[in-house]
Amino acid sequence: MTTTAPHQVGKQHKKARGVLGNTGLYVSVCVAALLFLVPFYLIVRNALSTDPEITGENWKLLPSFQWANISELFDDPTVEFGRSMVNSLVVAVSTTLGTLVVCSLAGYGLARIPYKHANKVFYAVLATLMVPTAVTFVPSFVLVSSLGWVDTYRGLIIPGLFSGFTCFLFRQYFLGFPKELEEAARVDGLGYWGAYWRIVVPNSLNFFAAIATITFISAWNSFLWPLVIGQDPSSWTVQIALSSFMTNQTVNFHLIFMATAISILPLIFVFLFLQRWLVQGIAQTGIKG
Repeated sequence: MTTTAPHQVGKQHKKARGVLGNTGLYVSVCVAALLFLVPFYLIVRNALSTDPEITGENWKLLPSFQWANISELFDDPTVEFGRSMVNSLVVAVSTTLGTLVVCSLAGYGLARIPYKHANKVFYAVLATLMVPTAVTFVPSFVLVSSLGWVDTYRGLIIPGLFSGFTCFLFRQYFLGFPKELEEAARVDGLGYWGAYWRIVVPNSLNFFAAIATITFISAWNSFLWPLVIGQDPSSWTVQIALSSFMTNQTVNFHLIFMATAISILPLIFVFLFLQRWLVQGIAQTGIKG
């Protein structure tokens, strides 16, 4: 009669527990993914339905595929939705590129260029994070209005180019960047600008991509500032156009959902394209407890 050694039994039990643990993990991930996709399904389902199908009692799982809702959205004379998409794209891309340039240079200067007031400047930047946006909103609008930037791209883009938090992230990242690479660049005759542009930036693309993703999504979803600055319908961003489908008299549900479905496509594209850099970049910020 063959008997199984105790250590073999232990290995079998451990292996069985590992299989069960992995199975439970996969099931949990699948359930979480389905729950995450439910809002997107509802957006697409309602975008391709009529208002009675959205608000009626006889709710159906699949829509009636009203493809005419797309042409109705873009042909609506009261809302220039196509123009608002272009405006949001220009504002989001310009804000992202400008923020990367301004905040990365500021963060690099605070991290690498030695001068006696560096810490004071850094603390001043951190202090801006404690000032509520509502406090600076009115002065910013007065300044932009006095410059004649209302209903212009300049008014929508320039006030948002600097972010104290983004500057802080860049500084933390550059503090952890290998100094040996920059010292080798200086031996070759490069100054701070040359080391930044030719050494630091090419070796920091993961982090730049992560910051670009976060900044683009934030700029695309911005609502309050574009609402105040973009007073003319031709200067509306997509978020303002979305809000215009809800009035005191009517709510165009199918147009709201169709506009929402179309407006999130750029965000999904940017996230899917840059997602593999997003986690890596945030992990390289150098922020530790």
